[in-house]
Amino acid sequence: MKQNLLALTLCVVSATAFGQGQALTGQVLDAAGRPVIGATVVERGTNNGTATNNEGRFTLSSRTASPRLVVSSIGFASQEVSAGGGAVSVQLAESSTSLGGVQVVGSRSQNRSVTDSPSPVDIIDLREVTSKTGQLDVNQLLQFVAPSFNSNRQTGSDGADHVDPASLRGLGPDQTLVLVNGKRQHQSSLVNLFGSRGRGNTGTDLNVIPAASIERIEILRDGAAAQYGSDAIAGVINIVLKSSVKELTASVNYGAYDAKYRRDDQKFDGGNFNANVNYGVGMGEKGSFINATLDFNQRQHTQRAAVPIGPDGLARREYGDPQVSNASAYLNSKFALSDKAHVYVFGGANKRKGDAYAWTRFADDDRNVPAIYPNGFDPIITSDIWDASAVAGVRVNLGGWELDLSNNFGSNRFRYGVENSLNATLGASSPTSFDAGGFQLQQNVVSLGLTRNYKTVLEGLNVAAGAELRREWYSLFAGERASWDTFDTNPGAAPGSQGFPGYQPKDEIEAQRDNFGAYVDAELNVTPQWLLAGALRYEDYTDFGNTFNYKASTRYILTEFLTLRATYSTGFRAPSLAQINFNSTFTNFIQGQPVEVLLARNNSDITRKLGIPGLKQETSNSANVGLTSRIGSSLSLTLDGYYIKVKDRVVLTSQFSARDDDGVLDPVIGADLENFRVAQAQFFANATDTRSLGLDVVLNHTATLGTGRLSSTLAANFNRLRVDRVQTSGRLAGREDDFFGPREQAFVKASAPPSKINLTFDYKVSKWGALLRFVRFDNVTLLDFDNAPMKYKSRVTTDLTLSYSLTDHLQLAVGSSNLLNRYPTLFDPQRTETGGAWDPVQMGANGRFYFAKLQARF
Repeated sequence: MKQNLLALTLCVVSATAFGQGQALTGQVLDAAGRPVIGATVVERGTNNGTATNNEGRFTLSSRTASPRLVVSSIGFASQEVSAGGGAVSVQLAESSTSLGGVQVVGSRSQNRSVTDSPSPVDIIDLREVTSKTGQLDVNQLLQFVAPSFNSNRQTGSDGADHVDPASLRGLGPDQTLVLVNGKRQHQSSLVNLFGSRGRGNTGTDLNVIPAASIERIEILRDGAAAQYGSDAIAGVINIVLKSSVKELTASVNYGAYDAKYRRDDQKFDGGNFNANVNYGVGMGEKGSFINATLDFNQRQHTQRAAVPIGPDGLARREYGDPQVSNASAYLNSKFALSDKAHVYVFGGANKRKGDAYAWTRFADDDRNVPAIYPNGFDPIITSDIWDASAVAGVRVNLGGWELDLSNNFGSNRFRYGVENSLNATLGASSPTSFDAGGFQLQQNVVSLGLTRNYKTVLEGLNVAAGAELRREWYSLFAGERASWDTFDTNPGAAPGSQGFPGYQPKDEIEAQRDNFGAYVDAELNVTPQWLLAGALRYEDYTDFGNTFNYKASTRYILTEFLTLRATYSTGFRAPSLAQINFNSTFTNFIQGQPVEVLLARNNSDITRKLGIPGLKQETSNSANVGLTSRIGSSLSLTLDGYYIKVKDRVVLTSQFSARDDDGVLDPVIGADLENFRVAQAQFFANATDTRSLGLDVVLNHTATLGTGRLSSTLAANFNRLRVDRVQTSGRLAGREDDFFGPREQAFVKASAPPSKINLTFDYKVSKWGALLRFVRFDNVTLLDFDNAPMKYKSRVTTDLTLSYSLTDHLQLAVGSSNLLNRYPTLFDPQRTETGGAWDPVQMGANGRFYFAKLQARF
């Protein structure tokens, strides 16, 4: 790693330094002449930029002979101005209902900015974030800048090692809707079965979209199923792709961890290399453009297995992050047909290959064949993931109405492989690598939307209506025979590929469903201070029924410095096709007889026999009450309290055994399981209700410090999640602790930590910049296999980044995440879910990370 950093530094230092340019000053105002606070001012073609202060003023030292400034702010149309003749005055026009307008998630009004939205919305400028932090993928970027967002890397968790589960406000990964440019993004085909996060959930893989292709991320922290449909119980993440033109941006990034708890003397591991390039081409004078991004990321294994152990010894010889290579190509484009119509096309493809270590099979393990592995072996689970999406649509202005018609197709295909493994029933003749099968999810959405703004109705009325037709396909395909079958070469041994048994032909399925949704919403400015909004949505699914939901919102400007807002909504989440149709079978031998361990699909014969009902939608009631305030000229504050009740939450139950450890037959369901030749069974069910009560706090302060500018942010999420009840059914009635017991409940609660607090100081002066960030991760409590508590104590991590602009177009940043090398609380690896000294918790378990970034902008 040292050689890589030295080469990068030498390359940068050899670049030609630039002289001090002319000082540019100016002020940014809105149409009414009021200062626009926090507007972004960037010198075109360079890394040089700043933001306006609380009087809308800015100061910038130019780096080009004839500087041109691009001025932008959420809710306003961007402007490009010449800055060669003294002080600059820029007046930004609000985004209107014209086709070039900017729309913020949570509202279909293009006159609505984030500051006057009745719902809490975070706007994250990816250009700023990626230039100042060590995180390279979208999940980890959001983990450290958005307190209500949580994402954890896992190990020894099968597919969840390769697709990081993520959530908002402590709810499930599948209870947050993801949009790209306002259009529904398809989910991953993976359903998480193991690990301590996202168990039983599907979710959207944010990491298929390269950060280099993103202009900003909008996070709506509010229930929005009535506006956007299924999955929006916790909120909505809208990813807005870049639309810049005549600008080339590229970056090369490398980082590695300061290795600790390794079984060798290697000093660094987990090397992470990323290279990307983005360029946009403008066409004509009507705003047509094509913007394209290429991105490659290679992440190596970390190893954290040499830890203090208990009396039972190690569970795993290999424990740490998986190795992953990720290549992406993304495109965003717009083609003007006339002054009143344009076509848009966007989307991309992602190819990911990964390998993750499974639990160790030691030399004397009955699942080992010593003739192949005399010292035992560490199976490797590999992934081959293809993800692609494409959206095409047209927007037309028809007599004051804006029509948006689009088609959106997405596909995610996940294939497992197993290496460094064997099928013990084949004895010494067993192969050591296997194709284990996998699954695929596809989605197609046809949507039609109409919006219109009536400026003469009171102080303005915006109405919207539309419909969506969505079709989804899910398939599960089997692996090669040797990955799952039992052979006679070594009778009585464990069958299937060790580490991950392949899917069997009887697991295979092809399923599909259709969904029709229709919505109407309206926003009325009753007075300049008072806004009322409402939304209604009806949805009908072919596989379980229909639902009707609503949302009501209001916002009132009490004074120039204080605004109140509130929302109330009902919501729903349709169970995913994977949750309804997933089936996995593993054959084991008990007393010499083959029996099956079965994760049974929801509509199988065995689930019906045991009285497990078919899955239905989760439903929710949520409320948000908040305020926004500007205190003085440089301080802003938002406070938002929320309540979310989820009923009939879909979970993965505990495993039920036909016989106990002493071989005694279960008196209620044992005979039925054995009649199906099943030793253990597990199901998806609408098994529980949860309630969340929380508070989001964001405090921003800007100040002039010397000749530079200091921006300070305190952002925090406080959250309490309760499991209200466990609902059993059929033959399992009255067995709540077996159905979804304390251990499984602890995993759900750990996904909603009591708090996360982020304190950031960002200082910029001349060509230098520095970012210092403290993140406090609160304690969480899990239960071990004997239901004994494991409390992970709170920790504070420290991040530091230093940046320097070497030329007009080159910027170097170096720094460290988790600078003080903090680790979570250590536990006996035999007690944890993943077989290492730590379960996956928010801060991660890899320690200090060093990084360097070279960024170019032309």
